[in-house]
Amino acid sequence: MTSILLAGFVSLLLAPQAKPQAPPPAPPPKTPPAAAQPAAAVPDDYVIGPQDVLGVVFWREPELSGDVTVRPDGKISLPVIGPMDAAGKRPEELQQMLQKAATKYITDPNVAVVVRSINSRRVFVTGAVLAPGAQPLVGPLTVLQALALAGGLSEFADAKNITILRIEGDRTSTLRFNYNDVRRGKKLEQNIVLRPGDTIVVP
Repeated sequence: MTSILLAGFVSLLLAPQAKPQAPPPAPPPKTPPAAAQPAAAVPDDYVIGPQDVLGVVFWREPELSGDVTVRPDGKISLPVIGPMDAAGKRPEELQQMLQKAATKYITDPNVAVVVRSINSRRVFVTGAVLAPGAQPLVGPLTVLQALALAGGLSEFADAKNITILRIEGDRTSTLRFNYNDVRRGKKLEQNIVLRPGDTIVVP
């Protein structure tokens, strides 16, 4: 009897042990709320303009929240609230307007406006450069820097007679820029800081 019990005990020890089951895979992370999406770097003098993308986040009101693009007429469209003027306003101003408008539909609204993408602030470089086109203006940018971003002047560019066209209201002014002088450290006052909408023309 003892030998039978001993044999059974040994067989239990030698039997393959069942491997513990692996824990179930973790569920995929939920999409972060609108407030957690990345925000654009906003210049100190920034005002909202057409084509800018804004994140409008109402606390605990997901049906009112979301990203909106400013229309060419300067308005944004939101569920329930409807169209709102946005262009020409600072994000803080728009936030206050939305909070006031939302009081008609929800109690004690709490809203944030986040700038996702700035597409309205651009300068343009055209003419005899290697990469003409629009450049985003998200911080201070001089004429010389804009020309460098455009790939520099082409071989046959008239470097002495570059102009900057600037629209102010209903008037367009022309500013001169002599690339050769600035490159040599002369007449550096020509190397102005560009404003949104400026166009550099390289003949």
